[in-house]
Amino acid sequence: MTTVRIIGAPTDYGANRRGVDMGPSAIRYGGLAEELAGANVETVDAGDLAVPRAEERDPDAEPPTAGDAKFLRETADVCSRLGAEVAGTLANGEVPLALGGDHSIAIGSLVGTARDADVGVVWFDAHADLNTPSTTPSGNVHGMSLAAALGLGEFADTEWANAPGLSPESVALVGLRAVDEAERELIRERGFTAYTMSDIDEQGITDVTEAAIETANDGADGVHVSLDLDWLDPNEAPGVGTPVRGGVTYREAHTAMEIVHDADALRSMELVEVNPTLDQHNETAELATELAASALGKRVL
Repeated sequence: MTTVRIIGAPTDYGANRRGVDMGPSAIRYGGLAEELAGANVETVDAGDLAVPRAEERDPDAEPPTAGDAKFLRETADVCSRLGAEVAGTLANGEVPLALGGDHSIAIGSLVGTARDADVGVVWFDAHADLNTPSTTPSGNVHGMSLAAALGLGEFADTEWANAPGLSPESVALVGLRAVDEAERELIRERGFTAYTMSDIDEQGITDVTEAAIETANDGADGVHVSLDLDWLDPNEAPGVGTPVRGGVTYREAHTAMEIVHDADALRSMELVEVNPTLDQHNETAELATELAASALGKRVL
């Protein structure tokens, strides 16, 4: 039986709206353990990393790299500790499931999962998260997380952020619909595989997800799945900080996660950007639990 270790990373350092730090609690309250039990997996809850509140920190205090990036010192600390937890979980033969918090926690997940392995990534998100401190329009690190893990731009010599067993060629972005110009250029220049919502409309969620996993798993030791709940349409997942209209449907999301499981390549996973202060009756957190269960094998029959 698969054992999944749940690791909470309750941070909102990387986002521009407060409340996403309560995401891990909302997801647990939404029935995560019960849903995963329905997938016939054993769960171990490691609790939450200790994360000081943003009000107690200066967003511009001596960032460890140049450029415009808020709370970079605090993000570095959280991600370093999360990376160690993820690496330790894998070394113990368990599957790490990180709960955000904002999407900046993906830096820690990726560094941990790619510490001693070649890893592919499927990035289910409305956004590419490929900005750097010099290109970001907001300064929010949740829009830089993939760039940081890949060591792009100012992150090139930043030890805490670089995932050694990861390259742009092994990354597939799925469901893009809000991409900045600098990110657009980077996707073209560095060989990322990227599928927009138009591609999903034209090809179907099944073909797109299967192709994305094939790209990520080519020559890899496993696939990391990063699931930002704003990948879904806001009508399906209202409790997110950066909603973008025109996302995937409830059924498309489940189909994609079922394909993730059937590919038998899942190495690690994170659920991010659930903001219960913006949610309706905790439905986004509950949806996150259902999608995690689908990715780990839960089926109707």
